Amino acid sequence: MCVGIPAKVIAFVDLADHLVLVDVGGAQRHIDASLVLPDGLKIGDWVLVHVGFAMAIIDEDEAHKTLEFIKLLGSVYDEEMEQFGSTVA
Repeated sequence: MCVGIPAKVIAFVDLADHLVLVDVGGAQRHIDASLVLPDGLKIGDWVLVHVGFAMAIIDEDEAHKTLEFIKLLGSVYDEEMEQFGSTVA
């Protein structure tokens, strides 16, 4: 199963290629932010990540609620975190 996972933007890596560095529970990864950069993406914003792309900017409360819900799914959360962490920044 592939779900969107909330991640916090911690750095702009290469704006020409739309790359940002995000963090989810200590796992960091470069993702494509081309879909949300025009919305005024900032360091510290939370984004919903799916297949390596930031799909939307979400608020911090929504991010934490979504992460808690995903954790309740058990193995789905574990699989997503394994996939997320497999690409090291």
